[in-house]
Amino acid sequence: MITNYLPVLVGWEKTKMAKSEAWTRKEGQNPEGGLNAKGRASLKAKGQNIKPPVSKEQAKKSPKSAARRKSYCARSAGQAKDFPKAAKDPNSRLNKARRKWDC
Repeated sequence: MITNYLPVLVGWEKTKMAKSEAWTRKEGQNPEGGLNAKGRASLKAKGQNIKPPVSKEQAKKSPKSAARRKSYCARSAGQAKDFPKAAKDPNSRLNKARRKWDC
């Protein structure tokens, strides 16, 4: 719990600071890349509907999933060009997510 002390006319009052969303913290991120269920749930609470990654095996079963995977891999390849330092680091969030999607 993060606390902050603010001056009040009579004395000091202990108040709580709000936590950031789970998708921005370690508890909402999958260590293997991407977001875990808690991270996706925190984004859904904000109005976004993010789906889990699609692997090659899952893409073979559904053309819609295959299109999602192909689109993600193309977008993330562009990110790799824009951020060469992250592209070279095998432990970067970008490379972990690309491995999760089998790009």
